Formats: sequence, C-alpha cells, structure tokens
Amino acid sequence: MGGSGVPSGLASGTRPASEAPPHAPVVDIKGLSLTYEAADGPVYALSNVDLQITEGEFVSFIGPSGCGKTTLLRVIADLEQPNGGHIHVNGVSPSEARVRRDYGFIFQAPALYPWRTIQKNVELPLEIFGLSKAERQERSQRQLELVNLKGFEKKFPWQLSGGMQQRASIARALSFDPKLLLMDEPFGALDEIVRDHLNEQLLKLWDKTRKTVLFVTHSIPEAVFLSSKIVVMSPRPGRIIDVIDASHLGRERKLEIRETPEFLKIAHRVREGLRAGHSYDD
Repeated sequence: MGGSGVPSGLASGTRPASEAPPHAPVVDIKGLSLTYEAADGPVYALSNVDLQITEGEFVSFIGPSGCGKTTLLRVIADLEQPNGGHIHVNGVSPSEARVRRDYGFIFQAPALYPWRTIQKNVELPLEIFGLSKAERQERSQRQLELVNLKGFEKKFPWQLSGGMQQRASIARALSFDPKLLLMDEPFGALDEIVRDHLNEQLLKLWDKTRKTVLFVTHSIPEAVFLSSKIVVMSPRPGRIIDVIDASHLGRERKLEIRETPEFLKIAHRVREGLRAGHSYDD
C-alpha cells in the first residue's frame, strides 16, 4: 500500500496452480547484494546476504538506521532490484510473487486515502482486482473485525487514532489473502502504550491467520516480543550478523514475558549482535 496510486505489492493477475515445493523456504536468499549509484559514488546497501524463512514464521529485522533492513524488505517485495545473488519468494522470483499477489506491504505510515471511508480503503485493492461489490464488502467486514475495527467502517481516516489507522492498513493488506505480510516499522511513530497494545494484537492476528510475517523494527523489546526468529543486521553495507531463534517463547505471549529470564537472554544476544556489527567499522 503506497502513498499514491495503486497500493504497492498489488498487481493484476491470477495466482497459478503451481506453488513452491512442500517444505521449501517461503523466502530463500543466497549471496544477495545491492549497490546504489549516487552522485558522490556507489552506496553499498546490502552485501552477501543469506537467509531462509519458512512458512508461518514471524521474522523481525533489526539493525541501526541505514543498515539495509527496509531495502531487504523492498527487494523481497520486488520494489528494489539486487545487483547480485539469488532470491525466491514462494519458489518464484519476487516479480512473479508480486503478480501472484503473494504479499501485502504495510509501510510506516498507514497511507489511507482521506476521502474514502475505512471500509472503502480496505476494499481498494479488491476494486482494482475487479471483485464484485458483495465480495468486497464481505471481505472488508471480515478483516475489519479481525483487527478489532468493527463499527468504524463508515468513519474516515482523520476520525481515527494513529493506531486505528494502522490497523486499517493491516486489514487492507489482508483483504486479498496474501501469503506474506511485509511490515516496515508499522508502529514506529506511535507512543509506547499504543505500540504495546498493537504488538499484542498483532501476535493474536498472526496466530489466527498463520501468515508468514516479515517485520522491520528498531526496537529490541519489540523484535523479541513479536518474533519466532530475529535477524540482526550490521551497519551499511547491510550484512546478517546473527539469526536468533525465539520460537521457544511460544506463540501466545503477554507483555509480562518481557521481564522473564528467557526474554532478557534473547534481548541481550540481540544487543550484543548489534554491538558486534558496529565493530566492523573500527
């Protein structure tokens, strides 16, 4: 869902019968590199990234500003093109996955159209895809209920809080039933109390939908609380320093888990990884 025009990550076309082989990674990245050409010389955004993500995982990417977290997410979404390496999404190229509507992209800002009601914003991709009015309404109602926005269908974005707007953005991304949710710091601009509440709601949503979620964040507690896997990245050029398994924390988590020894141990490992990454610049 972009800020203008057709929402990013959405394209016309139908999903073919062929899918990735059983047990194949949902995202399979090998030796991925990306370099931008700038006026003052090349910018090395990503360097030799290897990563595999399996179906149903909640994977958070964390690292310092400019480390390539969002760039990597945009490569997966076919919004950036790598210079080297290989990447497959559900067994096909990112461009093929985009045409198949395999993912929904949720940006830092909700990017809702102010002249459309919340329901009409959620229905926008379905209108583009040519679904009937009845099916659009049925899907939008179902997704708004899933993100606890039932009763706000006829409201306009400016009538909702920032957290509610972002939940509407998530409902829109879910409306066409993508296999992956790509989330680029969706709660970064919200205050801590609202952010904690949305973190809990997102975990419940993940458990209900069983989607594969890729989530960019700058917050160590958020990364540990949400994730089954945490990918720690170095400063530019972005490299993967550590991949941490947090699945043993379980799928159902309360905020109180942040005070447990298991949680603090993972948070410490993330922090140490970030410190180790900065040592590459010494």
